[in-house]
Amino acid sequence: MSGLVAADGITPLSEHCASYAGGGNGFGGQMRNWHPASRSADAALLPVLETGNARADDLVRNNAIAHGGVQMHIDNVVGSLFRPSYRLNYKVLGMNEADARAFMKEAEQAFIEYAESPFCYIDAERKRTFTMLVRAVAAAHCHHGEGMGVSEWITRPGAMFKTAIKLISPKRVSNPNGRLSNSRLRGGVSVDRHNAALGYWVKQDAYNEFGELDRYNGRWKYVARESRWGRAKFIHVFEPLEAGQTRGANLLLSMMEQMQSLSHLQNTKLQNAIINAMYAAVIESELDSEQAFQLISGGNGAEQMQKWMTYMGEYHSTANIRMNGAKIPHLVPGEKLKFTQSTNANNGFTELEASMLRFIASGFGMSYEQIARDYSKVNYSSARASFNESFRYTMGKRKTIAARFASLVFANWLEEALHRGILKPPSSRFNFYERKEAWTRCEWIGAGRLSIDGLKEVKEAILRIESGLSTYERELALMGEDYIEVFEQQAREIQERKEKGLPPPSWVTALALDSANDNGEQNAA
Repeated sequence: MSGLVAADGITPLSEHCASYAGGGNGFGGQMRNWHPASRSADAALLPVLETGNARADDLVRNNAIAHGGVQMHIDNVVGSLFRPSYRLNYKVLGMNEADARAFMKEAEQAFIEYAESPFCYIDAERKRTFTMLVRAVAAAHCHHGEGMGVSEWITRPGAMFKTAIKLISPKRVSNPNGRLSNSRLRGGVSVDRHNAALGYWVKQDAYNEFGELDRYNGRWKYVARESRWGRAKFIHVFEPLEAGQTRGANLLLSMMEQMQSLSHLQNTKLQNAIINAMYAAVIESELDSEQAFQLISGGNGAEQMQKWMTYMGEYHSTANIRMNGAKIPHLVPGEKLKFTQSTNANNGFTELEASMLRFIASGFGMSYEQIARDYSKVNYSSARASFNESFRYTMGKRKTIAARFASLVFANWLEEALHRGILKPPSSRFNFYERKEAWTRCEWIGAGRLSIDGLKEVKEAILRIESGLSTYERELALMGEDYIEVFEQQAREIQERKEKGLPPPSWVTALALDSANDNGEQNAA
């Protein structure tokens, strides 16, 4: 059957009879000319990586939708405070549970004190706190597809620790001197035979100093991925979509054309609205065409025209009647004032704009209401369903991007704290380098889930806890809180209220009554 063709005389019969319609010409042949090349992730991305990132940067700078989408991505994934919930695997390490929990609490407080210091010791540039570093990585992942940083060892007056992070713009990582990518060097990343990154080539000169020649000039520095004992030196986080992918693709690539088109559409509509708001005023005379031509071409037409124009000018210059500052036109008998205005129909602009915004919102992993800030057509149920979908996307990005970057930074910090003896851990079966994953296991608490109806959602959380389907730790983490801190604060407040002679909170009283009733029933039995 290899030589047979379909009824159109072109399509091979085997393709025409294929079970998957997507592999054929489609209904009516609309996919006949669609023949995308089958390429690997790197072959598709690396040739357009620089251009795609430059366009994404331009959109974020100049397009409000793009800027707002990236900002919302940062706020949802990271939030205003990104803090650790240290979960040392004390069972694997053979530690006593009480000693391990005391050490975890001490390590958490020491890290937060250093990482969130307003003096920004954790940032090599001393511009950002730890949360700000993670927010910057989340932003870079959104419009560059990846976040990068280098772990530095810097001694500074007043700083307890020497571990610091220098963020690296993905635009600086490239093949040195314009070398072509090959099986061992791809997009500025040196890889081994398993395609695992070994190190990164980082341009040291001012970026784009030489324009188009920039990739062929300047100095590149090679930074190994890890030290010989396993300490992370170059941190690179992204979410590969295909095996063998070396660099990350920014989120805006799939919607870049629509965002640019929407911007042009809105600008054109704005110009159209300005034109529609303009009007022209003309004075019409009752002289018909024949009379006008007689006036113009009569025997003494020039003299008559001159007299007529002089009379009209004198009349209009002196007829300056006003009422409360508004001029009232008083025309020559036989004249009338007529306004003409440009008109144009809406042409479905609102529906088209909403459709494009839905497309863009899908690319950001958000709902239309979030990206458009339009909640006029939703009820509680639809809003809850929409936000739950967005929250699931947010939690995925938090785990794969923000938490991964934060865990690598935390691991370097903890290594220093243990190595220098600043933190004294309990006795364990394995040291830090033998079981690094057990020593550095950490959960990260970021922005809480948006509450639509606070009362309903609090009742829901209480029912989940009381029915054994959830825990205080999980529910408070969804709110962006650490349950240990909340419990400790509650205990302090109850004690302080008691010392000040204030009644306990209502929920404490209710618990006391329930406990008394239970004891009474047991005694009666």
